[in-house]
Amino acid sequence: YRWRAPVRFHRRSLTADRGFRAESGAAVIRQSLDGNRNSRKEGETMRDGRAARRRSASSGAVFAAGIVALALMPAAAAAQSGGSADITFTRDVAPILYDSCVVCHRAGEMAPMALTTYAEVRPWARSIRNRVVAREMPPWHIDKNIGIQAFKGDISLADEQIATIAAWVDAGAPMGDPVDLPEMPEFPDWSEWQIGEPDLVVRYPDYLVPAEGPDLFGSLYAPFGLEEDRYIKAIQTRPVDARSRQVVHHALSYAVDPDYDDLTNDGTQDQGVFLVEYASGKGAEIYPEDSGKLLPADMKARASYHLHSIGEDVEAGIELGIVFHPEDVVPQYIRWSKQLARHNTDLDIPAGAVVRQDGYERLRNPAKLTAFQPHMHILGRYQCLELIYPTTPITSEVVSCANFDYNWHLVYNYTDNVAPLVPAGTILHTISWHDNTDANRANPDPTNWTGNGGRTIDEMGFAWIGWYDLTEEEYQQELAARKARREAAATDNDQ
Repeated sequence: YRWRAPVRFHRRSLTADRGFRAESGAAVIRQSLDGNRNSRKEGETMRDGRAARRRSASSGAVFAAGIVALALMPAAAAAQSGGSADITFTRDVAPILYDSCVVCHRAGEMAPMALTTYAEVRPWARSIRNRVVAREMPPWHIDKNIGIQAFKGDISLADEQIATIAAWVDAGAPMGDPVDLPEMPEFPDWSEWQIGEPDLVVRYPDYLVPAEGPDLFGSLYAPFGLEEDRYIKAIQTRPVDARSRQVVHHALSYAVDPDYDDLTNDGTQDQGVFLVEYASGKGAEIYPEDSGKLLPADMKARASYHLHSIGEDVEAGIELGIVFHPEDVVPQYIRWSKQLARHNTDLDIPAGAVVRQDGYERLRNPAKLTAFQPHMHILGRYQCLELIYPTTPITSEVVSCANFDYNWHLVYNYTDNVAPLVPAGTILHTISWHDNTDANRANPDPTNWTGNGGRTIDEMGFAWIGWYDLTEEEYQQELAARKARREAAATDNDQ
């Protein structure tokens, strides 16, 4: 993942489980979900026939929202333990920064400052401490206290690493012996794709975004050039350069009929096959090995775009990269990605308020959930995904919660052995919080009311969910296999 320059806006006048913390800067907004008391250990998110803890008859509302000091956080508390005077930059802190930070925080890259030397790091020490303790950096915003914690590509710091950085700063940020400084690592070429070398690259036509004006919505088209059906194994949409990243709010890619055109579509034309979403800061989607998505032959690519002005003209470019399964391979499962559990009432976010919204979506088939990606806009602060099972009595569990930063629309891909297995009839319940107070540093204007809409300064609340459907037999087989693995692991631990 790369740091993305925060979007600049022209201001316009506009007429559960257990308690959790939504962190921001030097303070933590503390909220609670009524009635959900079922935080599970890693790997225990499958439903295996034993009743999950009973869900409260009422989801409840947020019953607390207050500001508490970051010193109350476990990582910061741990940092106050003995031995901090022995922690130095060269021996203890530099290896952490080199491993997790300087890939972006170096000269010529996207981050706002370089952190490759002690001289570069020292002026930012207090800010670095605050950001890592709040788990804002590196950008990985899953709540570590709730639900599943095993994800593919997890770039978060360990508690011990956070404690080391905090203790180093609290001890005065000493440099240490230069002999202890590790070698600078080799860095990736950012021109390379996260999915590896694509089998197909589609470059959409460039679009001039003016310095000022309303948000822009529309479609761009380009040929795929495929003469036969192929199954997608991995896919990535990306702005072509740093300037484009600043103006592209989202780009949704589809495969549509050759004669499809938004401007002439009267509502009767097929919208085509949805392929992938890009939003600010999002990386690639790499499907589970036994799954894929069909890209039919003789279709053209469509990018449904949302662009916004940043105060200067930008020639925005977007491209789509695809890795296919081998020609003779038909994957066992079709992998889906859709906007699910959207808020079921209009958003009403008064000035100075923190507001909760709920959305629901019923799954018709047994399924394996592969990915969770919260989606909100500037005021979005925190979102949870709860699974409500079709049991008598009704049971549920919260499987994931994440803090939210508009500049990082991160997709959290569950590892295969803990990805939630759900029976037919399961209801996905998203719980989203929007913060329209001046405590939200990203808020462009905390004195204005905000509602739902498509513009960047409007709000949304739903999740992009990745999954594939199972037959009832496949569901029971996977459930039994996972239960057996878990029992075997428990036996090994007892020996």
